[in-house]
Amino acid sequence: MSEIHTTAIISPKAELGNDVTVGPNTIIEQGVTIGDRSVIGANALLGEGAVLGTGVQVHHGAVIGTRPQDLKFGGEKTKAIVGDNTTVREYATINRGTVAHGETSIGKDCLIMAYAHVAHDCIIGNNVIMANSVNLAGHIEVDDYAILGGVLPVHQFVKIGAHCMIGGGFRVQQDIVPYALIGGYPLRVVGINSVGLKRRGFDVDAVKKLEKVFKIMFFSKLNTTQAVDRVKDEFEIIPEIAVLLDFIARSERGIVK
Repeated sequence: MSEIHTTAIISPKAELGNDVTVGPNTIIEQGVTIGDRSVIGANALLGEGAVLGTGVQVHHGAVIGTRPQDLKFGGEKTKAIVGDNTTVREYATINRGTVAHGETSIGKDCLIMAYAHVAHDCIIGNNVIMANSVNLAGHIEVDDYAILGGVLPVHQFVKIGAHCMIGGGFRVQQDIVPYALIGGYPLRVVGINSVGLKRRGFDVDAVKKLEKVFKIMFFSKLNTTQAVDRVKDEFEIIPEIAVLLDFIARSERGIVK
């Protein structure tokens, strides 16, 4: 059975699943959907358009589904989607989308730590970790298993590739390729996220090939176009390398080198 605190304010037009817990002084507006076994802590605000999957954990003071901080927003009906088993920690904020995309979405099994902000129209994959005070501007894409260190501002429209790890306290202004370990001033690729890839069961031979590709892409004197051509000429394009090359080809802001 659901456990709803007597001081919670819940619109009769909100939809709550089975075994949902709602803490004291939490506000749930009309149009909100909450999946089974989700837990909403005290003093949280779920704004119109918030859609939570099953087993979602929303901690004290978090705010999900409020209007985007975009002066062009015209009040259109949009959503902020949080996937199954994702945890949103204290005072994190997730705005809903605009007409540009229609929704802000966070995938399954993510961890959004305290005071993080996900702006309008961001698309976050599965198993992403955003540490404390990560700030995502609008229209950012973060692929599966990316890890973003604390106090990290990310420029609007940036794309962050799968399985990368970005150190805390840096500023991200361009796209981050998959599998990379990122840090330093100015921000740069410092290597491959080998520890993360091994933990996730990547084939050892594939990791070794990626390390060789990274040496050409990021530690030679070749420009990006030259490096891509050399990789295509010298390497069998296994799926992991194909993901990297496709990401580079789709980059619009340019990649961190």
